[in-house]
Amino acid sequence: MTFSTGGSLTAYRILRLAFVLLLVLPISLSIISEALAHGVSGGDAEFLASAQGMHLGAYFYLGAKHMVTGYDHLLFLVGVVFFLSRFRDVVIFVSLFSLGHSITLLLGVLSGITISSYLVDAIIGLSVVYKALDNLGFFEATLGFVPNQKMAVFGFGLVHGFGLSTKLQDIALSPDGLVPNMLAFNVGVEVGQVVALAAILILMNAWRGTKSFERHARAANIVLMMLGFVLFFYQAFGFYLEMNA
Repeated sequence: MTFSTGGSLTAYRILRLAFVLLLVLPISLSIISEALAHGVSGGDAEFLASAQGMHLGAYFYLGAKHMVTGYDHLLFLVGVVFFLSRFRDVVIFVSLFSLGHSITLLLGVLSGITISSYLVDAIIGLSVVYKALDNLGFFEATLGFVPNQKMAVFGFGLVHGFGLSTKLQDIALSPDGLVPNMLAFNVGVEVGQVVALAAILILMNAWRGTKSFERHARAANIVLMMLGFVLFFYQAFGFYLEMNA
């Protein structure tokens, strides 16, 4: 289910809101908390940098912790499952996201392929914006068709996994035991995703059963879009500073 733009919120108004965000959000970048720089840091990063050999339990835990606390991933998943009511649909879309995420997470770390984490995280922010606009019926109203949702979710899964792999490579992981450790980390990420998604679905299903869902679902997706723009501008600003350092 998506909203048609025949109601009070038209495609034009969505574009106008996006334009306002383009003007306003950069001004707030100087006061955005460093908490937005989601990654592996603090004691976790110190452990990963100093660990030698296999630590399967620790890597599994850190992978699960990263996903459960990964607001950028969770925002995207909220958008993906927002209107999915059938269990089969949830499994298909989340599996596609997990597959893409796993491919680039493992490939990036094990092959040493890397790119600016700011740039990747900026694209992740746009993935949240995309899914919110999709839920609002924006693409159907402006383009006349809806992009393939399954391919989009899989593609953004590739981006999300690559974002995490770049952060792990910044830590300079030991090659000793790297393959089994990364497999354990990836399993932890997927388990953490299942736990987080279960909580999201419980809350979403409870909300769908209330009269307020139809009344507030559109506003919720606008908020989701705004949060995606915040993530995008914050990371794009960091990428700009990185390139001009």
